[in-house]
Amino acid sequence: MRYFFQRLAFYIFTAWAAITINFFVPRLTPGNPVDSLIAEYQGQISTQAVHSLTVLFGLDKHQSLFQQYFSYLGQLSRGDLGISFHSFPTPVSTVIGQALPWTLFLVGIATVIAFTVGTLLGVVVGWRRGSWADSLLPVTTFLASIPYFWLALLAIAAFTGVNSWLPASQSYDSGLVPAWDPGFVGNAFKHVILPAGTIVITSVAGWLMSMRNMMVTVSGEDYVTVAHAKGLSERRVSFSYAARNALLPSVSGFGMALGLVVGGTFLVEYVFSYQGIGLQLVTAIGQKDYPLMQGVFLVITLSVLAANFLADLAYMALDPRTRREG
Repeated sequence: MRYFFQRLAFYIFTAWAAITINFFVPRLTPGNPVDSLIAEYQGQISTQAVHSLTVLFGLDKHQSLFQQYFSYLGQLSRGDLGISFHSFPTPVSTVIGQALPWTLFLVGIATVIAFTVGTLLGVVVGWRRGSWADSLLPVTTFLASIPYFWLALLAIAAFTGVNSWLPASQSYDSGLVPAWDPGFVGNAFKHVILPAGTIVITSVAGWLMSMRNMMVTVSGEDYVTVAHAKGLSERRVSFSYAARNALLPSVSGFGMALGLVVGGTFLVEYVFSYQGIGLQLVTAIGQKDYPLMQGVFLVITLSVLAANFLADLAYMALDPRTRREG
C-alpha cells in the first residue's frame, strides 16, 4: 500500500502545481485578457463593463495576487472555470462540457485500438524475432514518422469526396440532434473513422516497438526457460509468462503516451473540424479567449494526470512486487 499512497501524494502535488501554474502564467505575461477584449471591441465596452470583466476574471486591483490566487482556488472547488469571453455569458465549464465528450470518444477509440493492436503485434514480432514478422518494423516506423496533421490531410484527399461515404469534417452531420439512438450513434461512428484511423496508424508503431523490445529481453529470462522445460505450449509461454512481464513498461508509460496522443489529437480535430476540445482550444487562441484557454489547459492536464494514476494502479495490479513494499 505504500506504493499506492506514494503515487497518490505525487499526483495530488502535481495537480496542485498545474493549477498554480495555470493561475500565475496568464497574470505574469504582459497585458491581460480584459485589455485584449477592449482592444478588439474598441469603444463598444463601457467602463462599468470593463470593471465587471476585471472582477470576473480575478484581476481586481484591490486584491493582492495571493488573494486572487485563493479566490481562484475557491472558484475551482465549486467547479467554476469562469465565463468564456467569446461565448458570453456561457460559462467555460459549459463550453468544455459540450466539447469534451467528443474528444474522449475520439481519443478513447484511437488509444484503445492502437494500444491493443500495437501490443499484440509486438508480442508476435518479439517472440518470432528473425522471422518474416520483422518486416513489419520498418513499415510501422515509417508511418510513425508522418505528422498527425499531414496524414489527416492525406486521408481527406484520398478517402473523401463526392462518391465517398466517409465525411471530411465535423463529428456528426449538420442538422442532426445528439441523442442516444442508433441513427445518431452510427453517424458519429462514421465521422470518427478517419480521425481515429489517422491517430491509430501513427501511434501503433510506438506500442509495437516497445513491446517487441521487451519481449526480446524477457524471452531469455530464467522463468521463460523453466516454462519451456515444463513442456508448456508455445502460446501459453509467450502470453502467460513472457508477454505479461513485458507488458509492465508499456502500462507504466501509457499515461505519458496518452499526453502525446491528446496533443496530436488537437491537430487532427482542427484538420477535420471535429467538434472536440482541441478545436475549442485553437478557436480560443485565435480569439484570445483567455478564460477558455485556461479551462482547456487545466482539463487536459488533470485528465493526463488521472490517466497516469490509473496506469500506475494497473501496474500495481500486474506487478506483485509493488504490493509487497511496505
